[in-house]
Amino acid sequence: MTHRGLPIPPHFDPEKVGRVWRVDYQAIAAAARQWARKHGIRPASADRYALCLVLVDVQNTFCIPGFELFVGGRSGTGAVDDNIRLCRFIYQNMDRITLIAPTMDTHHAMQIFHPVFFVDADGRHPDPFTRITAADIQNGKWTFNRDLAFALGIDKAYGKRHLAHYVQALEAGGRYDLTVWPYHAMLGGIGHALVSAVEEAVFFHGMARFSRPDFQIKGDRTFTENYSVLRPEVTQGPDGAPIGGKNVAFIERLMTFDAVVIAGQAKSHCLAWTIDDLLTEIQQGDRRLAKKVYLLEDCTSPVVIPGVIDYTDQADAAFKRFSDAGMHVVRSTDTLSAWPGIRLE
Repeated sequence: MTHRGLPIPPHFDPEKVGRVWRVDYQAIAAAARQWARKHGIRPASADRYALCLVLVDVQNTFCIPGFELFVGGRSGTGAVDDNIRLCRFIYQNMDRITLIAPTMDTHHAMQIFHPVFFVDADGRHPDPFTRITAADIQNGKWTFNRDLAFALGIDKAYGKRHLAHYVQALEAGGRYDLTVWPYHAMLGGIGHALVSAVEEAVFFHGMARFSRPDFQIKGDRTFTENYSVLRPEVTQGPDGAPIGGKNVAFIERLMTFDAVVIAGQAKSHCLAWTIDDLLTEIQQGDRRLAKKVYLLEDCTSPVVIPGVIDYTDQADAAFKRFSDAGMHVVRSTDTLSAWPGIRLE
């Protein structure tokens, strides 16, 4: 069956995708129900072929120019362009998307990747985008900020031991060096929210298809990074106590779908690690399941800070590895019927 896609609803304005604004829920809910009746869109419960769209960290903090960690890619407008295409994809394929699962990077100020966690010999905090290695901790270039111990409910000695253990665990696991990020995705702040245009599209889909979005909170653990929604970077502290664990329930739910489509930010970090962890789970079970995963390559961009860091090559290499493992790298602008392996009922 050929599926050329639904028309774009008249309320969608691509010029607004790079801005923050209030979604008129009542009006959008009414418009969605009318749209469903007009185009014969059935409830998601009627789907015989179940498709899940995972939206990784499509939040203001990463996707709106001028916010804390805007993912501009090499073009400088990456996340905005990505989200224009993403919104169009949601609207055009609304009748085929069974469930939307947005992940929400969720942070507090006093976490292991924020500046206040560290001090040097003069009591200064590192600048954002500083990379901290095991050698930096060993030689005392950076150490745990002992003034945080009370607020974090730990003793000062533990903070120092944990930091040394953590950077060593990152290196041993082949992960990125510990990066000090600007304060971002702060719980309760505007940067934490979904991009307004994407939130509107997700809400419209939910009302049109009677499908409740499956929001996944990640990144709120104090002592570990959590790029992937499926597991933290490090799972145990220096004494073997758990500091985070696999998101088993979400992994198991994803495995029940006939197709899993993944988009979001950033291609080099949270998106890449989420896909990598999903691939690991698949390879530990049935490798053939990789073929039901689709990566929207035109709805994601890598972290690029001009003159500071550029993760484009690492992101592209990761996508090649995912493709070689059987996952499909596709474009949102292609009709679903052109995607390999997709079955349209």
